[in-house]
Amino acid sequence: MKFFDNITINYFSIKLSFCQNQDCCGKVTSMFMQAVILSAGLGTRLRPLTDIMPKPMIPIDGKPMLEQNILRFKKFGVREFFINLHYLPDAIKSYFGDGSKLGVKIRYSLESEILGTAGGLKKFEPHLDTNFFLMYGDILSLVNYIKLYDFSTMKSDVIGVQRVGKTSYRADADLVELDNNKKFVAVHAKGEPEKQIDYYAMRGIFILNKRIMKYIPENTYYEIGKQLIPDVMKRGEAFYGYECDEYSKGIDTMDKYKEAEEYYKKHKEG
Repeated sequence: MKFFDNITINYFSIKLSFCQNQDCCGKVTSMFMQAVILSAGLGTRLRPLTDIMPKPMIPIDGKPMLEQNILRFKKFGVREFFINLHYLPDAIKSYFGDGSKLGVKIRYSLESEILGTAGGLKKFEPHLDTNFFLMYGDILSLVNYIKLYDFSTMKSDVIGVQRVGKTSYRADADLVELDNNKKFVAVHAKGEPEKQIDYYAMRGIFILNKRIMKYIPENTYYEIGKQLIPDVMKRGEAFYGYECDEYSKGIDTMDKYKEAEEYYKKHKEG
């Protein structure tokens, strides 16, 4: 049975055109081979869609958003994926299986209680390489992961890199202050800052070094932005912000879903 047989939705389309493991058809670049996609959230603000499917399975161009993100990573050479589950987990596991139908490998972690973004990551520690990608499962991304990778390799002391973007709207995302080298200086919760300085919104796409795992407690609810990053900064670790103009959208409300749909209608190729 097709996944969308009983779902009526006005979805959009986009054609992606780029060269595998290349920066806009330029030089071939070595890449990290693993990505964690955090997919345990409830998606309550996306109801009624999420009454019948977990948030990463909402349809984008006729395929689950999670599949579109896996395929995007795959085009840049990523072949092994780690997906945490909680809400309607069988919808994801039955659709993707072990990943072989997409030409990738998928490992799952089932959370009986949600562990947060960092707590969910901790479960995959034994299987992760020295460096890996991580993204939140409610994001639709067209980021060029080779450019993100290249930025990370220029930072010899890096424990993590997060995609960021300048913003004057402080209520929609956690915010970070950066120094002139794009190093994190301070992290602020949504709506918290009062100073009139440049703030960057913290977008949910990362490269992490595995040594960050030692700072995540076992079997504990723990968040990357609010807890883990401030903690590693206090301990003297270096975390950097990567700024780019490429499209990504956190789709956590119906309005944002519709906004993303309009973007793709306007910018689709062909």
